[in-house]
Amino acid sequence: MAEELRLVLIVISVLVIGGLLVHGLWSVRKKDNPEAAPAERVEPMQDTPSHTPIEPKEPVIAQRDEPQFGELNFDSNEPQIDTSTAQTPIEDDLQVVQEDEVQPESEEDAPAEVSDFVIVHIQMPEGLTMQGSKLLPAVNTLGFKYSEEGFFNRHIDPAGQGPVLFRLVNMYNPGTFDIDNMEQFSTAGVSLFMTLPCEGDGLAAFNMLHSAAKKIADEFGAQLLDAEREEMTVERVRQYVEQVRAFSA
Repeated sequence: MAEELRLVLIVISVLVIGGLLVHGLWSVRKKDNPEAAPAERVEPMQDTPSHTPIEPKEPVIAQRDEPQFGELNFDSNEPQIDTSTAQTPIEDDLQVVQEDEVQPESEEDAPAEVSDFVIVHIQMPEGLTMQGSKLLPAVNTLGFKYSEEGFFNRHIDPAGQGPVLFRLVNMYNPGTFDIDNMEQFSTAGVSLFMTLPCEGDGLAAFNMLHSAAKKIADEFGAQLLDAEREEMTVERVRQYVEQVRAFSA
């Protein structure tokens, strides 16, 4: 049995070796004679891009420049205050207001009417402002009524009827108030002024004006100034009184 198994293995080995020899000879002959190769050949691709593998590139991320602090433009929704000194005296501005309200029928025939103004400024300390949300109830309590011109008027009648005794205006440009946006409004000062001669008792009207100015100043911690924007003194108040009396005679 062992002899038969050995014989079978020898025969199988001979067959395998012979097959390898035949395959090797055939491969060598095929290589030396390319015409014997199959007719089907793959032609090179024409007009095609190179098949060189393309290395993937990392995406380029554009860097966003962060705004510098000095370049920030803050929102202008808040009201701006013109703190520059007015080149035109406020008396001249008030004169324009007065002339716009009353025009004589005939400038040639109408006699020249002498008039004057009493002005009291209420100036906030440097860096501070009056907030409109606080200013509006304060002036309403003092009997002022908002006018179409954008000022607050104090009439003879506290209900807002009758002639105007004196007015409250914004101390800075444009001089008016926006009643619909008082919550966002702020200013560094306001001014009270009355025109001379005035309707009714001039001295009583001046006393009301001076009293209202002191109450507003106390409410906001502001300072009273005269027409020249100097500190209001007792002597200056007396001069105002004499000025009013001169037009009441």
